[in-house]
Parts: sequence; structure tokens; C-alpha cells
Amino acid sequence: MATKKKQLQLVPGQMMYYNKAFMDSNMGRPIRILSEFMCPQQIFDQEGIQKTIVFFGSARTLPMSEIKKRRKNCKNKAELARLKCLELVAEYYDAARELGAKLGKWANKRNEGYAIMTGGGPGIMEAGNRGANDVGTPSVGLNIKLPFEQHPNVYIDDELNFQFRYFFIRKYWFLCMAQALVVFPGGFGTLDEMFEMLTLIQTHKYAQRMPVIVYGAKFWKKVLNWEYLAETGMINKEDLNLFHFCDSVDEAYKIITETLEKRATEK
Repeated sequence: MATKKKQLQLVPGQMMYYNKAFMDSNMGRPIRILSEFMCPQQIFDQEGIQKTIVFFGSARTLPMSEIKKRRKNCKNKAELARLKCLELVAEYYDAARELGAKLGKWANKRNEGYAIMTGGGPGIMEAGNRGANDVGTPSVGLNIKLPFEQHPNVYIDDELNFQFRYFFIRKYWFLCMAQALVVFPGGFGTLDEMFEMLTLIQTHKYAQRMPVIVYGAKFWKKVLNWEYLAETGMINKEDLNLFHFCDSVDEAYKIITETLEKRATEK
């Protein structure tokens, strides 16, 4: 038996764009999309944000100190097994925080409207925002409404703490002002973000070539056989030059800052 479609109720005298039932309905979708597309630009203009360095990575990553703390009194075998798995990538939390702070200090000296931007959640995202927060660099979080895992971390500046409903508009804002990308180990979401950005750069849909750091070669080369993509003609061999594998904060920092400084002098 078909369920009866819920009727939209008007509140007498209320402006229709204040009607939550309408705004949450299918008919309200274009307005929701437009608001997510336009509102961030007004906020960025108000806050003087013109350029971003974007961090991608898993929401699940924990620093080793937190893993030890949680394991201390844990009796749950499944949780202990999960924490043991996370030990393999714990180093990347501290690396993301350190790199966020180093790039933040560099950005502060440039005085060009830079911010550190992440997906706004826990894990690597938290670490990147935390590094920026450590040194007083604007810290942006582009959160996404999900049924699990994703919640805003406490290191995002209040005025730069965005909540998105739509992945595709969130991705637009990741790339819109990006001057550099750093991709730390992650799962499906990180892979999705990384390959969408690499595709846009590869196909010249994004006009600006930027430094793309794929951080943690030992992780990423186990996850993907990058060379085989080129060997089989699925990508051109030159496409492997669209990004740099890095295994140290200093190396990643050097590539990003030297590239951006060189570009600035060429303008």
C-alpha cells in the first residue's frame, strides 16, 4: 500500500525561505545547493582568506599517545584489534600536525591571505587544523553531514567552521582557492578526493598546476600500484609527475614552499 505523501504546512505570515519543511524537501534542493555554493565565498571575503593549503586524510587516524591511552583500560577485544591496526598509521597524525604548523608559520610571514583547510573532521583533518591553530594561522574546516565518524574538530576557527550537505560542492571549495594539496593515508573518502583532484589537474579543468604531496610512500605504494597504471597505458607516464611522494615533513614543506615562492616571483 502506497504511503500518503506528507503535505507541506505553511505557517501563516512566515517568509517561505524560513519554512524548514520546504527547505528540507526535494523542491528546496536547488536553494540548499545555491546556499552552499555562495555562502562560503562571503565568509572567506570577510575573513580575508584568499589562498588555501588543503590537507586530505583519514578521519580514523589517532596519534600514538591517544592509542596508548585508550588501550590502557580497554577490555574489548574488537576495539583492541582496531587500535592495533591504527598503530600502523599513527605516525601520520603527528606528521600532519607538524606540517600544518610549519606551513602555517610560512603562511603567516607571507601575509597573502593563506589558510590551512581540511575536511573538518577528526583524525588527519584534526591534525592539520591543530597544526594551524598551534601557530595562529586561519584554520578552515569543510565538514560534511554524515551518519557516522564526521564531526567538527575543536581546532577549526569558529568563523571558518562550515557544514556541508553535498559532497560535490564541498569538493569545489577544496579546490577553489587551493595552492597546494597534501594527501595523507586514508580510505575511500581520501581516495575519492585525491583522484578527483588529480583528474581535474590532469585534464586541465583546473588551470593551475599546484604541488600535490602524497604523504607516506610506504602506505600508498602498498595500496596502489601506480607504475602499473602507466605500464598498461591507463595513464601517461608523465601523469606520475602530477604529484610527489614524501616521507618527511621537511621534504613536503620544502616542495610546497619552494614551488609557491617560485610561482609568486614569476607573476
